[in-house]
Amino acid sequence: METAMLHFLYYLFIAVCWCSGNILQAIELPNYTVILSQSDFQIRLYNESTWVSARVSGTSFDQSYRNGFQRLYQYIHGANSNSSKIAFTAPALTSVPSSSSPSGNAYIVRIFISTRFHGKPPLPNPELKLWIEKWKSRCIAVRKFSGYANDHNINKEIEALVTTLNKQSITIQDTTSYIIANYNASSHNTTQRLNEVWINVSGIGTQC
Repeated sequence: METAMLHFLYYLFIAVCWCSGNILQAIELPNYTVILSQSDFQIRLYNESTWVSARVSGTSFDQSYRNGFQRLYQYIHGANSNSSKIAFTAPALTSVPSSSSPSGNAYIVRIFISTRFHGKPPLPNPELKLWIEKWKSRCIAVRKFSGYANDHNINKEIEALVTTLNKQSITIQDTTSYIIANYNASSHNTTQRLNEVWINVSGIGTQC
């Protein structure tokens, strides 16, 4: 019950910001440049970024996301080396292991750390079993989809993006896991719920 409430409160805040007209006015997102845009996908070049991450040994996307998010929520609400509250950001990411993953059923749930920390955010309290993760700039293929991201639809969306990339002869960098990005998961209007599939790619022009 506590996990569900923490999850609800975080995404209620994001939903309010979204409904105010523009999520970008209230929620910081990772910086990126669109390299290629087509009707069913984009290639984005993301700048260097910092994330706080939670590993979860789960049996499903839904369960793993909830369990990982509970620990991340505690971190941004003061369970860190500064005992400070950290600004809400988006998206929340969940790495979903593929059938070829050497890590088995290990999911990783991440939240973006604001650039105001210059890559040096407060450290998580040890009992949360979180770590700070720094990403170098990278090219990511993105497919948007609405509705509830759950165990029943994420594989279809992942497979659709993989198929598109293969048809375009775009190189997929890692086939051991794929990422689901959630932006406003508390919205009860399924047409306003924004999710994305992220896949690391290369071989697109000089920037990727």
